[in-house]
Amino acid sequence: MPARLIAALLGLFAAAATAQVQPPPAMPATPAAPAPKAAPPVVVGGFRVIQWEELVPAGWDPMKEFKDVNLGALNDGDPKALQMMKRVREVWDNAPANPALDGKAVRIPGFVVPLEENKEGLTEFLLVPYFGACIHTPPPPANQIIHVQPKEAAKGVRSMDAVWISGLLRREKTDSYMGTSGYRMEAQRIEPYREPDGKK
Repeated sequence: MPARLIAALLGLFAAAATAQVQPPPAMPATPAAPAPKAAPPVVVGGFRVIQWEELVPAGWDPMKEFKDVNLGALNDGDPKALQMMKRVREVWDNAPANPALDGKAVRIPGFVVPLEENKEGLTEFLLVPYFGACIHTPPPPANQIIHVQPKEAAKGVRSMDAVWISGLLRREKTDSYMGTSGYRMEAQRIEPYREPDGKK
């Protein structure tokens, strides 16, 4: 695995981790103002719309194990680069799932990575947050992969199609030949992805 790819992958998740782990910057003392009301959750067909960031438990930092590593010093042919990739995989394959979402009826968009299909369509697939995950690059952390088993075979759905899935989300680790998932869902609905306002 090229060292620059390892650095890129770690950087990809560092931004999300930093946003979740770091406290907000200190604010100058001002008179107390009423806290803004949180926007009500968006619900579509009885399923709460969630974002991929919500699948990561508060405080989990995918970079914590690698803060002592100088990624710039790794060369593509260096055995240390392979050791680092193995270390990354171990940490990410055991990434914790968010207990607050266990058993919740949710709706989330993502990209399809097929696992099993029959003449009726896809019977099993992974849902991932970005195009090419699990196919052109090593899999993302387990808490960024959902193992989907549709209630009915998904017709006309192909690899890397963007879709919305809706169903009960479970914290359940599953190993597959395409990656380790930290969540499982029996999808009640699988729909082509469209922006919330109806635009593609």
